[in-house]
Amino acid sequence: MIRCIVVDDKPLAIDVLKHYIAKVSFLELLYSTTNPLAALEKVAEGQVDLVFLDIQMPELTGLQFMQIIKGKCQVILTTAYTEYALEGFENDAIDYLLKPVSFERFYKAVEKAKLMHKGMSSPSSETFTVKKEKDIDHIFVKTEYKLIRVATADILYIEGMQNYVNIYTITEKITSLQTMKKMEELLPYPQFVRVHKSFIVAVDKIVAIERNRIAIGDKVIAVGDNYRNSFYEAIEH
Repeated sequence: MIRCIVVDDKPLAIDVLKHYIAKVSFLELLYSTTNPLAALEKVAEGQVDLVFLDIQMPELTGLQFMQIIKGKCQVILTTAYTEYALEGFENDAIDYLLKPVSFERFYKAVEKAKLMHKGMSSPSSETFTVKKEKDIDHIFVKTEYKLIRVATADILYIEGMQNYVNIYTITEKITSLQTMKKMEELLPYPQFVRVHKSFIVAVDKIVAIERNRIAIGDKVIAVGDNYRNSFYEAIEH
């Protein structure tokens, strides 16, 4: 069960989310408030797993709220304004819901929260692979100034650099400010699997495998020892 609270300065927005939460069996609403300072106290008590958090509030913005709690719980941002999406993701929001929020979009966000709550999106070692068997046709990735939509069908592989990743698609290379960990969270397993500390590959784009080396596009990628079992499990899935 995921214990959640709702923080929004608009009572009607709170009512919508409370209605949605009541329809989801793995969510438990602990508290709802228009006062972000009161919500901070609830989070500090250590009983909150997830906050549905409005961004624009008079006493304390949602982004300031996130900076104060410093990852003590998961956050799904809710707002009517798209311009805050990038900053929200940079503060590790797990999703970003645009108002008016549909139940379908809400449910997708809380499904992601459920996966992360179970530890599926927070690997404790380099050998962990996120196993999300979903049909995801695109992801949004952060570049320096904007979010870019990338079709998953176009991705060949992702190469992790020191402070960013390069996403190699059929037609171009996209440099993103996201981490390898975040890319694992975004991309569905077993369509995508991490094969090395520095590489995630699209399984359906692999041309050949020989002696633990993968040929994909014009690149040959070695399968790391720590990732070998999960890789072969993925291609046999």
